[in-house]
Amino acid sequence: MSELIVKAGDFTFGGHLEDAAAPQTCAAFRKLLPYTGKIVHVRWSGEGVWIPLGDEDFGVGYENHTSHPAPGHIILYPGGISETEILLAYGGVDFSSKMGQLAGNHFITLTSGLENLMALGNSVLWEGAKDISFELS
Repeated sequence: MSELIVKAGDFTFGGHLEDAAAPQTCAAFRKLLPYTGKIVHVRWSGEGVWIPLGDEDFGVGYENHTSHPAPGHIILYPGGISETEILLAYGGVDFSSKMGQLAGNHFITLTSGLENLMALGNSVLWEGAKDISFELS
């Protein structure tokens, strides 16, 4: 299991890649590490923040996919009927787009700093985009 440090806005979280459940997604993401981007609040899905990735192709299909990630779960939507994206759930999420229900690959689970998830989500909602970074610990 690969341990990660995820920094988002003013907060730092510990986590791990879900190598056993989503090996292709984890391998594709690992090639990008360290990874930096911007998170914005979701439009349709509830209590989540996302990294819009346009037509970026990770070269993976569905594995360990869900439409209802739990708080602290990070999913990759590999593209298709909506744009490619990475979503971090900080509360209740029903993963959707203007095209309807979606499913994304649960490939990272945050394991520490979870008490700050709601504060992160609210800061993105009320203050706007925040930096996010992922690196191996």
